Amino acid sequence: MLKSHSRLFMLLAAIAVACISPAKADYPDKQITMTACFPAGGGTDIAARLVSAPLGEALGKPVIAENRGGAGGNIAIAALKRLPADGYSLLVCSSAYVVNPSLYANANYDALTDFVPLMAMGASPNVFVVPENSSIKSMKEFIAKAKANPGTLNWTSPGAGTTPQLAGELIKLRTGIQMQHIPFPGAGPASNAVLAGTVDLYGANIGSVQGLIDGGKVRPIAVTSKERWKPLPDVPTLGEIGIKDAESDTFQGVFVLAGTPQPVIDRLAKELSAILARPDIKEKFDKIGLPVVAEGPAAFMNRVLREVPMYKEVIDTAGLKIQ
Repeated sequence: MLKSHSRLFMLLAAIAVACISPAKADYPDKQITMTACFPAGGGTDIAARLVSAPLGEALGKPVIAENRGGAGGNIAIAALKRLPADGYSLLVCSSAYVVNPSLYANANYDALTDFVPLMAMGASPNVFVVPENSSIKSMKEFIAKAKANPGTLNWTSPGAGTTPQLAGELIKLRTGIQMQHIPFPGAGPASNAVLAGTVDLYGANIGSVQGLIDGGKVRPIAVTSKERWKPLPDVPTLGEIGIKDAESDTFQGVFVLAGTPQPVIDRLAKELSAILARPDIKEKFDKIGLPVVAEGPAAFMNRVLREVPMYKEVIDTAGLKIQ
């Protein structure tokens, strides 16, 4: 408890520094770089590119999106940590930001103190699906079968440390069921396994399996969001079926370095909020399975404060540490 309070104090102190730091009146007066912490083509990269050009137009200076992938996002985060806290270097990262400090033995950053959460742009829930020919029709049935046959059911995810895998580990933790995780290196191979019927359950980001669901190739039995997913109105949330404190999703958000002047933070948050409110931008985010949430600094900070310890509990309990 003392350690938790100490970390919270450090976070508030970092925010206080940002509040009193002087800001250049002419910000921005040069190019801004948005660094996506994963390679080109993924959700983080696409989200960064959807907002970078409109942000540049709003600020009157170019905003360039670049990619710096590697080590699950840790390479980009470490690189940005060494740069000035002046608002010209923005980090765009997924939920890996709140997962990695617990997952990796050498993440080399503190999610609560090294950066200030600026804007959670969008968040996509995870979904659990079963093969189309499975006899299991609901998550309640799956849990009942798993309890009656400990360790005999298997499940898969897009990979170790992904939010779908952690969502599955959360279910195990909250319900006490035993099921064997079969890891695959990405959503493609994992999807093939569920299509072939070689796994009993697949936890995935909803955007990666929406097409399979629409085509009737898999059957969704639960979503991990707080509320039901609008495109799947008949699929219950985990909370609705009695699994409490198991909400999870994959967010894509923008961060600035701790110590960035508060007027700069305010300007960036204001412009990003306006961009994300545009119907054309919302439509583009919807198309990639990432509905806009537009959580500003305060709400995004609350998300980070909730998810860092939540994922730490799951990772420590499941023994998922990556060396």
